Amino acid sequence: MNEANAENILEIRHLSKAFGSNVVLRDIDFKVNKGDVISIIGASGSGKSTLLRCTNLLELPTSGEILFHGKNILNRSFNASTYRAQVGMVFQSFNLFNNMTVLENCVVGQVHVLKKNKQDADQTARKYLERVGMLPYINAKPRQISGGQKQRVAIARALAMDPEVLLFDEPTSALDPEMVGEVLQVMKSLASDGMTMLVVTHEMAFARDVSTFVAFMKDGVLWEQGAPKELFSCPKRPETKEFLSRFLNA
Repeated sequence: MNEANAENILEIRHLSKAFGSNVVLRDIDFKVNKGDVISIIGASGSGKSTLLRCTNLLELPTSGEILFHGKNILNRSFNASTYRAQVGMVFQSFNLFNNMTVLENCVVGQVHVLKKNKQDADQTARKYLERVGMLPYINAKPRQISGGQKQRVAIARALAMDPEVLLFDEPTSALDPEMVGEVLQVMKSLASDGMTMLVVTHEMAFARDVSTFVAFMKDGVLWEQGAPKELFSCPKRPETKEFLSRFLNA
């Protein structure tokens, strides 16, 4: 996001979103470059998840542009399903298909969206399930595994689509505390391998230690953005300082 010569993948320009008279995003601007790990932090209700949902077209912005490799995805001619395959999303509540096994959850999108044959999709699914430590559970249904395991399956499912960018919408907030670490470890591993990630999170240690860039949101506005070291150690805005105070004073 902060490297002038980096390959730009996503660019958000003057993005706003309103639900009726309730404006939840106001004039948002930022870039996502290849290899970035961008954490979006802020209090609940600040607009973080709506920003992510607009980025993945699960919500249509009220105004502004979203450029993917320089092309505005909000143009009617743009293929939204192809875009979503390239910009994958991991949800807070896992969103697995409960009637399918772990393996089937990771195969179905490849077959129906990417038009892969079943054998190739199966092979790819197994590769990523092994990557997140879930290969022994391929025949289990979601109800038979823990929340942390479900989220790791959801990450494997997203990776199996071979995305250029992965969006994470508070991926640990629905988990019991003892399961948070196993999901964060997978995310740290992806970051170290150069996966481009945009992460809405309340996990401040992850934002500080793993991110290449952090953006603080309040009242639907990006109040402050910067390198983690600068933003956490010397926030410029009093609103950012107040939000981070319990971590700065720990």
